[in-house]
Amino acid sequence: MEYPSELIGKAVEEMAKLPGIGRKTALRLVLHLLEKEEDASLQLAESIVQLRQQIQYCKKCHNIADDDLCKICSNTRRDGATICVVQDIRDVMAIENTHQYNGLYHVLGGIINPLEGVGPEQLNIASLVARAESTEEPVKEIILALSATMEADTTAYYLTKKLKHLPLQITSIARGIPVGGELEYADEVTLGRSISTRTTYRPG
Repeated sequence: MEYPSELIGKAVEEMAKLPGIGRKTALRLVLHLLEKEEDASLQLAESIVQLRQQIQYCKKCHNIADDDLCKICSNTRRDGATICVVQDIRDVMAIENTHQYNGLYHVLGGIINPLEGVGPEQLNIASLVARAESTEEPVKEIILALSATMEADTTAYYLTKKLKHLPLQITSIARGIPVGGELEYADEVTLGRSISTRTTYRPG
């Protein structure tokens, strides 16, 4: 595709790198920005720069945060005795949208996948074990809210081995999520029921 300006072409190329954005959609977005007031484009650019430069990750659960602790971990009304373990930040947002869970979270930052070179040491597993072992805020239950995939099951099995020495309950969300399905794509009703009807985790 030829563009009337190299600047437009460069902007389209960068925009098209975003997930779900093809070149035609990228071109429409770029032209839309040109049609709007300059302030609109500058505000968008500024917000992206601030996002990259100022965003933090919660020192406790590894969720996205504006400060040392995320809004969930700093909320005294949340149940600190329950930790819901998820693969990534998108899963936190998906579960929060169900309004069926009032505990805390722990974001692993991925799942064990040897074929892609992801082992336990690349994930936030050591900090999870440390939280579970802490006596400052005793943990009674850990919920494994991972997707229904082989890699996720491997991760769940590994986590139970690392936590088996602790006097806590390890549960898993109910399999209302289809096998092979990703948590973030599940509808809120199904995901909410999976959280509220969780069962004791038993490795297969």
